[in-house]
Amino acid sequence: MNKTIFTLAAAALLAGCSLAPVYQRPAAPVAAAWPQGEAYKPAASAADAKPASEIAWRDFIGDQQLRGVVDLALANNRDLRVSALNIEKARAQYGIDSAAQLPKVNAQVGQNAARAPGGDISRQYSGGLALPAYELDLFGKLRNMSEAGLQAWLGTEQAQRAQRLSLVAEVATTWLGLAADKERLRLAQDTLKSQQTTFDLSKRRFEAGATSGLDMYEAQTSVEAARSDMAFYTAQVAAGENALALLVGTQVPASLLPQALPTAVTTLAELPEGVPSSVLLQRPDVLEAEHALKAANANIGVARAAFFPSITLTGTAGSASGALGDLFKAGSGAWSFLPQLTVPLFDAGANNARLDIAKADNGIAVARYEKSIQSAFREVSDALAQRGTLDERVAAQAALAEAASRSYRIHEARYQKGAESYLNALVSQRALYAAQQGLISVRLAKAANQVALYKVLGGWA
Repeated sequence: MNKTIFTLAAAALLAGCSLAPVYQRPAAPVAAAWPQGEAYKPAASAADAKPASEIAWRDFIGDQQLRGVVDLALANNRDLRVSALNIEKARAQYGIDSAAQLPKVNAQVGQNAARAPGGDISRQYSGGLALPAYELDLFGKLRNMSEAGLQAWLGTEQAQRAQRLSLVAEVATTWLGLAADKERLRLAQDTLKSQQTTFDLSKRRFEAGATSGLDMYEAQTSVEAARSDMAFYTAQVAAGENALALLVGTQVPASLLPQALPTAVTTLAELPEGVPSSVLLQRPDVLEAEHALKAANANIGVARAAFFPSITLTGTAGSASGALGDLFKAGSGAWSFLPQLTVPLFDAGANNARLDIAKADNGIAVARYEKSIQSAFREVSDALAQRGTLDERVAAQAALAEAASRSYRIHEARYQKGAESYLNALVSQRALYAAQQGLISVRLAKAANQVALYKVLGGWA
């Protein structure tokens, strides 16, 4: 066993290589292409269209108000500040790990005093440079510790990029939701005005004895329903503004708040999806998981190095004298050199256990990396399925709202002329209101899907 260890040690020393396994990126555990089917209707995109990972968020978001809100969020969001500080912390830790590969030199001055049994006191003064215990990195232990620190640092940078991307998407989605709620509030206000006019007419007819109270009370139900919706969406708008302020980290100026859903959220007609699923490897969360895997791989090298001998150098060079005044006179030079070789013989299995832990951590990192790719693939597939059906949903809902509007106008005109009771107009009015609300919702879904697709394809933020 000892012969094998020393043979490996000599080989590693001569080769100057690391004991960490050669890193190989695991194969992506997903299909090479996106799902196909009725829900995944391909969208036309230019032949030279860039993948989302190469499109900066400023080039993606076309609405100037929304750009201003995102700018505020990136400057003021507290979670983003924490992630920036985590990067600084990881960078500092990497500096500590890297410094361990280089010798440290200290300047020191000291005194050694001793009293003999007879009462005499002897003193020895010394001063010079000292080399504290410096370990020669024969088997890559310190180099792999530094590599693990580097990968942790790079991982925190990707984590911040993922957080920035999530923040951009969340701010955009919240801003769009607020815009939709303001449209819903205006719809309720317009409906209330319209139904109040109808109610007033029904009330006059009832008071004149021209109709029964049924028409009046039916008209009143529409008025009260619209009033209730006005109160609800007034609260929803306030809650949306509060949610946006929390995300942004400061109060959003009124000039940047939306008044209605924009006709175009992005400057791009469509995000290209006709690329292989390997683009997911550039998503920041996937890159973060890969850096964690590389760090775990390096830690195996650290654990393996503990099985081999280590050489530590300690030394001093300077002056020594029995009198402080003679410390730096000619002839007072002194030095010491203390190399130490440590060979592990028996540790009750502690090194084996540490190596097993490092290998288990590496297996966990592989599983997490693969899971991050699988989750990313599912998110993109879901967003593509939504994108493939939203145009049809918008067209169908718009046609439904138009048909409901015509039906309501006919029934309302007949009621105004006294040709029929208000019941038919009431039914068609409720159908129109529901269709208009549905159209707002599906337009919001389409805009939010564009944002979601940019995020899940790994847009640059």
